[in-house]
Amino acid sequence: MKVFKLSAEPRTALGKKATKALRSEGKIPVVLNGGAIVELPYAGTLKEGEKIVEIEVGKKGLITTDLVVNNDAVRKLIYTPEIFAIELDLNGETRMAVLKDIQFHPVKDNILHIDLLEVKEDKPVVMEVPVKLEGHAEGVKAGGKLTLSMKKLKVRAPYTAIPERLVINVDNLGLGKTMQVGDIHFEGLELVNAKNAVVCAVQLTRAARGAAAAAAANK
Repeated sequence: MKVFKLSAEPRTALGKKATKALRSEGKIPVVLNGGAIVELPYAGTLKEGEKIVEIEVGKKGLITTDLVVNNDAVRKLIYTPEIFAIELDLNGETRMAVLKDIQFHPVKDNILHIDLLEVKEDKPVVMEVPVKLEGHAEGVKAGGKLTLSMKKLKVRAPYTAIPERLVINVDNLGLGKTMQVGDIHFEGLELVNAKNAVVCAVQLTRAARGAAAAAAANK
């Protein structure tokens, strides 16, 4: 997976007014999730931008970090079909993350908010990975039409093991046949979509049906 370098700054001024001011300056509020789980009450020292989100009442909390990035800096990260591991530069400290969620304006379509998930080399993460079909399906040779139903599949693995795309060979896919998630296997990767979900298929075309009917009539 490619690495996207992104500079960020801690965000300490929260609330609607501060957020609106940021956006007017061409900046986007970001939350970095996936930090350490700590015991409550927390006796340590939080860094600038960090806060604790309670996940178990009075017992455990999760450290998250509020950040701000420039809108122009994330355009090539957001408006692309590719996936990236994000090398986050935060005041000289490098932290690795992946894109978790994006909130767009319902009318203007500009970016309102970004959620990132901090990742570690030894901790699996779930990401959607683009699918690429390769080969010449048997069913297409017989007059069928190859269709791709799932352009992305959800993969669980350490981020360092997740590929840029999942390449699926369709050479043996016959006329009228489908390939489901359960039929596909990649070493070191776990596909977490429903096993019976159809990834691709070779559909019968009108020409293929006509040819099949003519062949049956001539027997």
